[in-house]
Amino acid sequence: MFTPVIGMITPTVAVIVLVIALILFGPGKLPELGKSLGRGIKEFKAATNEEEKIAKDNEKVKEIENKDKE
Repeated sequence: MFTPVIGMITPTVAVIVLVIALILFGPGKLPELGKSLGRGIKEFKAATNEEEKIAKDNEKVKEIENKDKE
């Protein structure tokens, strides 16, 4: 049916993980955990994008400095 690849979660594994999380944390806590996880991922992406932007800006500054030296 599904061939698991290293690093990929099959639907069966996802269901098992969700059931275990439901048992451990209860139905009232899961939405809060999901929100927290979502915020964390969003902040990580924003920080990553900010670092990429800074690196690109630094490259542009170096190019301009090199043109001025010539």
